[in-house]
Amino acid sequence: MPVGTKLPEAEAVIFPQLVGEAYKKIDELRKVKLPFLAITSEFGTVKMWDWEIVSFMKSEGCTTFAPHSLELTKKICRSLGVKREMHTTKFMVFQDNPGEGMQADIFKRFYWWEDRCIDLMKKHFGVTIVKKSFKQFGEEAKNIPDSEAEKEWKSWNLPTKDLSKRMLCSAIKIYIAVKREVEKDDNIRGVGINCLNESFYSDTTPCLAWNMLFEEKGIIWACEADIMVLLTKYMIYRSLEVPIMMSNIYPFLMGQAALKHERIPNFPHVDGDPAHYSLIAHCGYLGVLPKSFSTEWTLRPKVLAIVDDNATAIDARLPEGDLTIAKLDPTMRKLLMVEGSVTGYAQYPDSDCRNGAVIRVPNGYRLLDKLYSHHILLMTGHVGFELDNMARALGLEIDAV
Repeated sequence: MPVGTKLPEAEAVIFPQLVGEAYKKIDELRKVKLPFLAITSEFGTVKMWDWEIVSFMKSEGCTTFAPHSLELTKKICRSLGVKREMHTTKFMVFQDNPGEGMQADIFKRFYWWEDRCIDLMKKHFGVTIVKKSFKQFGEEAKNIPDSEAEKEWKSWNLPTKDLSKRMLCSAIKIYIAVKREVEKDDNIRGVGINCLNESFYSDTTPCLAWNMLFEEKGIIWACEADIMVLLTKYMIYRSLEVPIMMSNIYPFLMGQAALKHERIPNFPHVDGDPAHYSLIAHCGYLGVLPKSFSTEWTLRPKVLAIVDDNATAIDARLPEGDLTIAKLDPTMRKLLMVEGSVTGYAQYPDSDCRNGAVIRVPNGYRLLDKLYSHHILLMTGHVGFELDNMARALGLEIDAV
């Protein structure tokens, strides 16, 4: 299309070639309200000679991408696709009276229950939240015959330890029941259950179901029906296809407030200043991690007292080494990004942290000042540069530590 003409509906403008005429046409280029992709080499990347023009267009207010690798080009394109896809995306959450149930003193504080949060998701990204009764869902899951659950389990090869037949059947029934719901609408691309705060509506937890639905259908999940986590995880995984999970973060700087909640006597010994370390744990272990993302994975009996004695939890590990943390802020305009590392794992018998990760970040004080929530997203590897490109494609600002 000639510069200055009306463009068709699109997600971005691609330049297979850039020449010095761009300096003279900057007024027309500024009027284009789409991102620019400078893909000027035969390798699906930008040519080095185009850095000056790209820099000029950026300085004049044009959102311009100049990828250095074909893989980054693909990730930028996927991010732009996610921006469009979110306008038809639905997240289904099962809840009845969130905040009113178990540990109300904690759960009443959470932003993800608020209408403001739901409205901003719709306004900024087009995502729709579909609410269903957890009470009704829990009954429907319980009424699934054991024989159906046992038949389903035969097609899976997942390690378990110390589980009774009833524990396993109950966990599989949640998977069957959620699968039935999501298959009614192809636009449902994420799910969550208020599994702790309203745990009395079910005789189990959905941890196994989230693993199975993700591995089978790519359905994104969020523990405790945290839709802020769900949205952040959805946009990152669909854009970057990087191993990702959610968990709780307990910075060592939080001291007794964190130790008391996890029922542990002390933080683990670390090399270096403890101020830059955090413990990562959720529901007794590291958290819900898909088996395909893990180095170790076992389904075990539950740990937390808040859930039914029949419930289960995933005990899994991310690879040690490079790690990236991310989370959307309450305005849904900024994305927290921290690159750190998993330095090891810590076990505390008879606690709420039987196997948690120990992570190190560059500056623990700044991290504590920047954190938006106790719920964070963890990604394998250092992907800050990719997140920055994704954020620009989605109209977000990176808030880096």
